[in-house]
Amino acid sequence: MEERQRIIQLRKELHEHNYKYYVLNSPDISDFEFDTLMHELQDLEARHPDMADPNSPSQRVGSDLNQEFTQVEHKYPMLSLANTYSHQDVREWYESVKRGLGGDDFEVCCEMKYDGLSISLTYVDGKLVRGVTRGDGVRGDDVTANVKTIRCIPLVLPGTGYPHEFEIRGEILMPWKVFERLNAEREAAEEPLFANPRNAASGTLKSQNSRLVASRQLDSYLYYLLGEELPSDGHYENLQAAASWGFKISQGMKKVKTLEEIYAYIDYWDSERKNLPVATDGIVLKVNSLRQQRQLGFTAKSPRWAIAYKFKAERALTRLDRVTYQVGRTGAVTPVANMEPVQLAGTTVRRATLNNEDFIRSFDLHLGDYVYVEKGGEIIPKIVGVDISRRPADAQPVTFITHCPECGAELVRYEGEAAHYCPNDTACPPQIKGRIEHFIARKAMNIDSLGPETVDEYYRRGLIHNIADLYDIRVEDISAGSTKLRSAQKIVKAIEESKNVPFERVVFALGIRFVGETSARLIARHFGDIDSLMGASLQQLLEIEGIGEVMAGSVMGYFANDANRAIVERLRGYGLQMQTATAEGDGSSDILAGKSIVISGVFTHHSRDEYKALIERNGGKNVGSISGKTSFILAGDNMGPSKLQKAEKLGVAIVDEDTFLKMISEADTTETATTEAPAPQAESAPTQQAEAPAQQTENTLTPKKNGGEQLLLFED
Repeated sequence: MEERQRIIQLRKELHEHNYKYYVLNSPDISDFEFDTLMHELQDLEARHPDMADPNSPSQRVGSDLNQEFTQVEHKYPMLSLANTYSHQDVREWYESVKRGLGGDDFEVCCEMKYDGLSISLTYVDGKLVRGVTRGDGVRGDDVTANVKTIRCIPLVLPGTGYPHEFEIRGEILMPWKVFERLNAEREAAEEPLFANPRNAASGTLKSQNSRLVASRQLDSYLYYLLGEELPSDGHYENLQAAASWGFKISQGMKKVKTLEEIYAYIDYWDSERKNLPVATDGIVLKVNSLRQQRQLGFTAKSPRWAIAYKFKAERALTRLDRVTYQVGRTGAVTPVANMEPVQLAGTTVRRATLNNEDFIRSFDLHLGDYVYVEKGGEIIPKIVGVDISRRPADAQPVTFITHCPECGAELVRYEGEAAHYCPNDTACPPQIKGRIEHFIARKAMNIDSLGPETVDEYYRRGLIHNIADLYDIRVEDISAGSTKLRSAQKIVKAIEESKNVPFERVVFALGIRFVGETSARLIARHFGDIDSLMGASLQQLLEIEGIGEVMAGSVMGYFANDANRAIVERLRGYGLQMQTATAEGDGSSDILAGKSIVISGVFTHHSRDEYKALIERNGGKNVGSISGKTSFILAGDNMGPSKLQKAEKLGVAIVDEDTFLKMISEADTTETATTEAPAPQAESAPTQQAEAPAQQTENTLTPKKNGGEQLLLFED
């Protein structure tokens, strides 16, 4: 591939991986793979300086900003460290430090690189006043309330001698034991498992429920002190002072002078880290003197005085005992390797995903094989190889099943897909329960009083066999004595309230294969009501922008099933919304027709989701990134600096919240006035009469001043 094209491709891939890692907390490649791609991009950009881009992944720190929290600007930027994976790279860093200091002697502080969520804690007069995540390095989320639930972080310092005001940084961690217990609980509840302790800690700290945070028993190690009146010029010495003030500081820190001492430290902890109670993924090396740190300075992304040595992914060899199969909500069948338990990266590994039949064939897997299992960056275990030399003579090849392990239906494999599916979507228990769980989800019908365990219980008791059965549930069916009466009343009330959920979310809640939240909204608004949708032809579905043949075929197939149509009719009979609000008149307009709008920042009057709905209701299109085709940016507070810079470069207009609301309000006023008092027509023009006055919607957005209420509108 031509190098310029490769640069563009790498930037796209790295942006996606940054998003998955920092925002979704769901990485799908290891740190080593990510860094390899980043190094390739940096090398190519160095050879092509004319392709410099301030928004390149090589020029930014990955962001974990969550708009549910107030953003706070860091007093001192929180930059990431450059990564290395070999002794040779460490030597090169060591020599560059020596050159940067003009040959002066220097000490290096060696410490563990804990794999958690970076945190900045500010203390004034010995009291914790603020806890902020790293965010984008310039500003982060204020998570003070959640930090206060972590018992190892002092709220009031028990020691003495600390400065009037200072900042201390470290990592929020989930211990291995807590992580394993949490995943066991989630597995029993058939909830998605956390990929690793880092993701679990991050997701916990960003919860809006401080009680939940407290229950997760998070841990923390602090590793850097900042302020105007620090006790020492030495980083190591400052942390020892912090330990005396009551902070939890790693006991594994060591101050050294030579490369040989650094290598010895790395080699020791590469093995010994397996005995630690928390996850680590490397070693951090820092020039100890703060004066020398200032002398060495920073690059655009990283300090020159520090570097992270990353341990290679841990690998173990164990025996494959059997293969089991799981059936998901859509009927997809996933093979799972069940292995002889083996210790790997701090946890006991018994199972690993085998993805699909093609994956199994690629390794020519046999029962009894000894397989190599790896946790790259502590991601969910995967099989990466087979030791053929240890294969038993009578070993039988793993053959993918032909029938559903749950209901016995013959499996199918659709053209162009790697997965096998159970087609018995109306009678296969995991699919039925999965569709019900999807139906009650927050972004669907929002029946939040129910959960997977409750759904499973009701299914086993015969109370529900499909989504429509939920609306037949009575309090007396699910209450067992006074202790459960209040809970039963809450569940029935939530089910009743779900009848007010708008049509577009009802379409999403039906769980039609391939139809996501955005697609459901487009489909619902295009057809307007359930009857038009159920009778839609392939051509009519393909008229919708973003709907392809596969999705259109899935929609038609869903409504061609008599059982599905019967369920829809029952839902209609129970009073669910089966037409769009627009069909009844909701104050919509076409003032934003043809406009592509980016939303950025934190808003006062409405949530981001509400603004997205408002844009679409007035004919506009929500887009996620800024380009030359962007009409304008709806900007709230704390708009990202990179977006602002790109908007200025491309000449894209920036519209603030009040101006935007006024724009929409004027459109509603104009439409009403025009409808009620049509302008005079020229005699030669055909006379047009309005069919009916525009109606004011009951759902018109009213600015919310209560910040607490606004938070409830965001996803957990």
